[in-house]
Amino acid sequence: MNEPSTMTEPKTETLDAPGAVLAYDVREAAAESTAPTLLMIGSPMDASGFTTLVEHFRDRRVVTYDPRGVTRSERTDPTTETTPEEHADDLHRVIAAVGPEPVDVFASSGGAVVALELIAKHPNDVRVAVAHEPPLASIVPDREHALAVNRAMNETYKARGGAWGMAHFMQVVMHQGPFTADDVTKAPPDPAMFGMSAEDDGSRDNPLMRNLGPCNRYEPDFEALGALGDRLVIGAGADSGQQLAARGGYTVAARLGREVAIFPKGHGGFLPGDGDPDGFAASYRDE
Repeated sequence: MNEPSTMTEPKTETLDAPGAVLAYDVREAAAESTAPTLLMIGSPMDASGFTTLVEHFRDRRVVTYDPRGVTRSERTDPTTETTPEEHADDLHRVIAAVGPEPVDVFASSGGAVVALELIAKHPNDVRVAVAHEPPLASIVPDREHALAVNRAMNETYKARGGAWGMAHFMQVVMHQGPFTADDVTKAPPDPAMFGMSAEDDGSRDNPLMRNLGPCNRYEPDFEALGALGDRLVIGAGADSGQQLAARGGYTVAARLGREVAIFPKGHGGFLPGDGDPDGFAASYRDE
C-alpha cells in the first residue's frame, strides 16, 4: 500500500471522566481516507509508546491516549488501583468524543486486556480489535501460582518501593513457562541489575503497580468475545516464547477456538530498538 509522505501533527484533547481527566492525541490522515479511525492503546503505557508505530499508518486517522493516572491523564486519587473495566469505560468516552464509531483498535499488554473488556461491553464501538499479548494470569493453566507471583510482586513494591517492585516485575515478565510454588517465594533481584537504585523514596503511586493486579486478575467474558468472530484477533510475539503475556494470548485464543496471529519480535515488537516496527506494522495490515 502506498502511504502519504506526511501526516498531521497530533492535536491533544482532554475529556472529563469520573475521577479523572483523560488526555488523548488525534492525528489526521495526510489525505482523505475512508478507513476507520485506528485507536492504539497500552496500559499503563502512555501515548508516547506508539510514536514510532503511528508513523506507519499515515494513510488513516490515528488516536492514542494516556490511561487514567498516567502522564497527562490525571486521577483524583493517584494511589488506588485502576481496573480494566474503568479503562474500558474511559475508552468508550474517548471513542464517542472523537467519532465516528466503530473504530479499529490495536492494543498491547495491559491495553490488550482493556480491549477485551471494551469490545465485549461496547461491541458497537469497535470494528476490529487486535489484542497483543494480554497478561492474563487469571486464565492460564498455572493460574494459582501465576496470580500468587503477581501478588508477591505487589507486596515487594509496597514494602520496599518502586525500584524493588520493578525489579520483581522484570523477574516475573521474563519468566518462561508455568509458574511453580518455588517461583512464588523466590526473592526479587537487586534493582542494580536493571540499572536502578535500591533506595526507597517513599512514593507508592507507580502506575504500573496500580494497574497490574486488576489486569492480571481480570477474567474475560468469553461468551461475548466468542460472538465476535473475526472482529477479534489475538496476537503474540514470535520471540516471546512462554512468557506470561504470550501465554495469556494463547489461552484466550484456545478458549475461543481461534489461531494466534504471530507478530515480529517479542512483547514490545512494535517499539524501536529491540523491536521491529516496520515488520510489526506490515503484520498488522495483513490481519
